[in-house]
Amino acid sequence: LIATARSNKVAVVLGFQDFSQLKRDYGDKEAAVIMSTVGNVFSGQVVGETAKTLSERFGKILQKRESVSINRSDTSTSISTQLDSLIPASKISTLSQGMFVGAVTDNFGETIDQKIFHAQIVVDNDAVQKETAAYQPIPEISSFLDAEGNDTMEQQIQANYRQIKQDIVELVENELIRIENDPELKYLLDNNE
Repeated sequence: LIATARSNKVAVVLGFQDFSQLKRDYGDKEAAVIMSTVGNVFSGQVVGETAKTLSERFGKILQKRESVSINRSDTSTSISTQLDSLIPASKISTLSQGMFVGAVTDNFGETIDQKIFHAQIVVDNDAVQKETAAYQPIPEISSFLDAEGNDTMEQQIQANYRQIKQDIVELVENELIRIENDPELKYLLDNNE
């Protein structure tokens, strides 16, 4: 579905609290297919196997290592390189609120140089509070309270149900009468046409 939707320019957004839920609900094989098919990945703090899987997905980077050895007569320095996780699982498992890691994909002609990210969502609390203060209450279209303040929602739902059922019965009866009174329709009905 994901690949088919993408080829038809339909975006699919999947949300999971943890990869273990994906495996539980779809099984190991289907979960692996889903995880390898999605292109863009955004994650907050996750632990365990999910953090490890994400770290592996983000890849490795060549890091310089410098070590210094000191003994009584001499000091030596050696420099080496080593492949380390670009975003280690330990970093993913200790992300603070508002911190995210992820990977994005690009398109032909729209290449993205920085595909892997570790970033913070900056929230303007003052702007959010101003916006929230300007909210208008949702108008109450109908109330289910009677004159004494009792909730009559269930009774009104049942009354609506009975009314709709009665309307359908009357509609069917009227159509049957109309068919009986129209020779052309009666002929079609009698001959199953």
